Amino acid sequence: MPSGTDLILEIQNAPSAVDYVRRKYLAALHKKRDERNIISYYSGYLTKKGYDTGIQDSDKDLLMSAVHQLDRERGLDLILHTEGGNIAATESIVDYLFKMFGCDIKVFVPQIAMSAGTLIACTANEIFMGQQSNLGPIDPHINGIAAKRVIEKYKNAKEDLAQNINVQYWQIELRKYPPTYLEICQDAVNWSETLAREWLKRNMFKEDSQADEKITGLLKSLTETEENFSHGRHIHVDKLKSLALNISCLEDDQDLQDLVLTLHHLYMYSFANTDAIKIIENHLGKATILHAEIGR
Repeated sequence: MPSGTDLILEIQNAPSAVDYVRRKYLAALHKKRDERNIISYYSGYLTKKGYDTGIQDSDKDLLMSAVHQLDRERGLDLILHTEGGNIAATESIVDYLFKMFGCDIKVFVPQIAMSAGTLIACTANEIFMGQQSNLGPIDPHINGIAAKRVIEKYKNAKEDLAQNINVQYWQIELRKYPPTYLEICQDAVNWSETLAREWLKRNMFKEDSQADEKITGLLKSLTETEENFSHGRHIHVDKLKSLALNISCLEDDQDLQDLVLTLHHLYMYSFANTDAIKIIENHLGKATILHAEIGR
């Protein structure tokens, strides 16, 4: 995080002009969606480089504030924009949302929900996306290294060493990793895939007789480093539909698309023109905003 920077949490009572307009559209979306609960969970990571804008444990407190006083019987429409983040925090947040709204959860992805954000999207019974929207791979990375790549390297080493091949190379290469690193990587892979499978089966595929087969194929595509090449790979709507995810296209309802994308652009404006780095708010106008105040 940049030096001379403090993080400040604001619970808004006196909204600015852009806050007012944003909440006007949140209220309009609430009406459009037959008065379902609307919560926006937005990270400013595209413009606020160098700050910890990812999913973390403190976000659950912000979501709890947004959920407070909502009529939970009306379900949840979660508008999600995030680069991902901590998997333990993600698991805790998802557990909380399931307890609050049961399986009546729908996720809107106006632009990007990557990594752990994709995991959150997989909790929904329906995901709304546009042609510009993306999810991403859910293969875990440890210290910037794909866990599956490490597992594959150890497998190759085991096979070579069993045949006394490339012994000197592997002696040097394997010294790069601390003891139990292989087990840590395997646990991370198992954790991510187990959560995704559990959440998909619990909600989106709960009434699908071919759930296990479809989820296995979906997870293979979302976790294989050989197929995706990079953890930052943007996976588009057509590909996601082919993987059997229940995707609804924003383009199918022009009014809905206009509301969701206008909201998205208002959030992007807020991040670009204020010191906000994360915004979580609901259709009642209750917002908590994490600020980065520089040089104060």
